[in-house]
Amino acid sequence: MRTFAFLSVLTVFLSVERIVICDAFPSNEVYALNTFKEAIYEDPLLVLSNWNALDSDPCDWAGIFCSMAQDHVIKINISGASLKGFLSPNLHQLASLQELILHGNVLIGTIPKEIGLLKNLKVLDLGANQLTGPIPRELGNLTNLMKINLQSNGLTGKLPAELGNLKYLEELRLDRNKLQGTVPANNGSDFTSGVHGMYASGASPTGFCRSSQLKVADFSFNFLIGSIPKCLGYLPKSSFQGNCLQHKDPKQRSASLCGGTPPPTSHASTVNNKHPSVEGPRHQTSSSKPTWLLALEVVTGVMVGSLFIVALVTGLHKCKNKSSIIPWKKSGSGKDNMTIYVDTGMLKDVVRYSRQELEVACEDFSNIIGSSPDSLVYKGTMKGGPEIAVISLCVKEEHWTAYLELYFQKEVAELARINHENTGKLLGYCRESSPFTRMLVFEYASNGTLYEHLHYGEGCNLSWTRRMKIVIGIAKGLTYLHSELDPPFTISELNSNSIYLTEDFSPKLVDFESWKSIISRSEKNSGAISSEGAICVLPNTLESRHLDVQGNTYAFGVLLLEIISGRPPYCKDKGCLVDWAKEFLEVPEVLSYVVDPELKHFKQEDLKVICEVINLCIHPSSSRRTSMKDLCNMLESNIDTSITAELKASSLAWAELALSS
Repeated sequence: MRTFAFLSVLTVFLSVERIVICDAFPSNEVYALNTFKEAIYEDPLLVLSNWNALDSDPCDWAGIFCSMAQDHVIKINISGASLKGFLSPNLHQLASLQELILHGNVLIGTIPKEIGLLKNLKVLDLGANQLTGPIPRELGNLTNLMKINLQSNGLTGKLPAELGNLKYLEELRLDRNKLQGTVPANNGSDFTSGVHGMYASGASPTGFCRSSQLKVADFSFNFLIGSIPKCLGYLPKSSFQGNCLQHKDPKQRSASLCGGTPPPTSHASTVNNKHPSVEGPRHQTSSSKPTWLLALEVVTGVMVGSLFIVALVTGLHKCKNKSSIIPWKKSGSGKDNMTIYVDTGMLKDVVRYSRQELEVACEDFSNIIGSSPDSLVYKGTMKGGPEIAVISLCVKEEHWTAYLELYFQKEVAELARINHENTGKLLGYCRESSPFTRMLVFEYASNGTLYEHLHYGEGCNLSWTRRMKIVIGIAKGLTYLHSELDPPFTISELNSNSIYLTEDFSPKLVDFESWKSIISRSEKNSGAISSEGAICVLPNTLESRHLDVQGNTYAFGVLLLEIISGRPPYCKDKGCLVDWAKEFLEVPEVLSYVVDPELKHFKQEDLKVICEVINLCIHPSSSRRTSMKDLCNMLESNIDTSITAELKASSLAWAELALSS
């Protein structure tokens, strides 16, 4: 009985203690975590779904770890969750935080310098995101840091010499960024002499030679110059490859990618200067061979070439009067024994890029500007050519069927026939088997997506006139796709994320979601196999896109609402944008309520035209929706986007025009 009574009292005591502790949890830490969640605008896996802003104890939240006494947050670990958003500077209020691990998400923006206030931090892992800007020198104040991982982002600027102050640092991964300057060592003479403001430590900048505990470091695939510090000579050569350093080995970038700075040449690179010296890790081969071996290779090559020519001529003779269709078989797989015949003429006029070309252009595929469960989007620059956006399909070779190959080629042919000033231009494609690669190459629009400008703090760049120009540009692009192409072409998912803007804010419609149509169409036709186990499919028998024209028209109406209101298509507070706006669209007196409050002025006449077009687009009966050609004519004939009209609309318009220029 005494034992039972003791246990009962102990249980009550622990419960009371737990309640007291929960009540005593630092409110500033709860606030810091809530601001972190608020800065995340997309959580596709619902990882943060149990983060309750009203909960005073966050220790049970996903990815949050607290101390034994449950009174402080000591670790945040949310990796590979596809979180999209920014890093909140308020994280510095988590004074006891020891590990901040957010690897493999889609975080954008810069690394807040306030991170340098987390004095107890031991692990900082922000690798494989889309962070930009410089590495804050304030990180040099985190004297307890043992591991830094910032690899595979878009970080720029020089390496802060202050990182050499981290005497316990064991692992440093900075590879696959855009870092420049030298690798700081010794007295850090290439860098500024101190830290400023509230982060000043009083110590002069020192280089990595002071990091006596450093065991692992990777500086590869940046744009670093100068020499490798002797004190870092113990690191593998691969830690410095793919830069602009004055070294023959490890291999460095070509002079053209290093801003004209000639990299050191090696014997291998002088033999054939048509190939870049390095753009990624490659296996080095010996340049010297015995004479007899070279002779044998030449003879063998001639024999094989002769046999190939004979076979080719024979094949052409047999197929002289037949359609140019050839069988495609999946290599290295026993699952797919059927033969799919593909029209070789589909892609004859489309540029085919090698994976190596795109790997060089996209900086070893480190510059990720977009992602989805089905694909990754990289930004790159072709040598002597334009900036490009490369879409890479995320699929394993063993899951790639003959039907997927067929529809991939069909999709490339579909995209290649598009050529309009308001549509993204397909420059080419990549199709390789080792390693397995399927990619599309588009021209790049440098001003980001319309969604970003409307919803991430840059809506002020979009004046009313500029928005009207974008609306008319989108309408022209859709009119071209629906009316001027035969058969018509539709955008798979028409929304503000599929509208890219050029430097002068001209809209470009890009079908980055076309991969989804490839997969869905292949599934629909996967059963269309003849009794012989083979199928002959020509392009004109594939499912046409014109069935989605009405869907595009409806999406255009939603897009117009998003442009003039500045509201996303769906939000928790207001629900569906269309449902929210319906009560205003039908009453002329309250039309102005749908206009973005960021706009200082707008034209009532334009608004009436836009709302009329919206009503025609979202009509419940798809058969009664007006064609894009007629909608475009309505917009062009009734909306004046000239500078004169802008100046007449408001006495403050000159300021907005200056902002728009």
